[in-house]
Amino acid sequence: MCARYNLRMSPAKLAQVFVTVREIEFRQRFNISPTQTVVAIRQEDGKRVPANLRWGLVPMWSKDPKSGPPLINARGETVAEKPAFRSAFKKRRCLIPATGFYEWRTEGKAKLPFNIHLPKDEPFAFAGLWECWDKGAEPLESCTIITTESTGDMAKLHDRQPVILHRNEWDVWLDPDLQEPEPLEAMIRPWDGKLVFDSIDPAINSSRNEGEQFFKPGTEKL
Repeated sequence: MCARYNLRMSPAKLAQVFVTVREIEFRQRFNISPTQTVVAIRQEDGKRVPANLRWGLVPMWSKDPKSGPPLINARGETVAEKPAFRSAFKKRRCLIPATGFYEWRTEGKAKLPFNIHLPKDEPFAFAGLWECWDKGAEPLESCTIITTESTGDMAKLHDRQPVILHRNEWDVWLDPDLQEPEPLEAMIRPWDGKLVFDSIDPAINSSRNEGEQFFKPGTEKL
């Protein structure tokens, strides 16, 4: 599962890392939560284009974007068949940039958060889907993060983890002309590189606590 993450980089750095055609205005985020506006990368005319999307996919056939819980995650094992996701999986895939994501270890009544990231805080991309709901006064563009089973140390915290794409997979994932499920499903797998697990101050448990002042390292080990 992935229900909270961070994007600790500038618009200029994001444009450089993801080689987008332009910068997009946003501020560094330390505690991104469901239903908030997030940065995503899509492909348009063969180029990577940044966009602001609401986190929590609203299917195009939904009558009301507020009905039901937000679809913040899509299970990779069924994403090609589920009515809410199958059209987006075929035609509307995106990258969701991040520098880390959070999972919690339960200790009695306490929940200890861990920031899970790549070595040296290297930016990465979740495998995402996006959709446009156009039944309201204004179109609503939204997204979801694909998940898969957890392995290794990740399984100590949760049985699901977000799909992280290798950089050489980014353009393949974004290609709207690629609609056969097999090569796409091959990219939906647990991360096979190194992950770093840093405990974080429990203040991050509240989605209201957004800002660098709440991003404090803890002392616990996984």
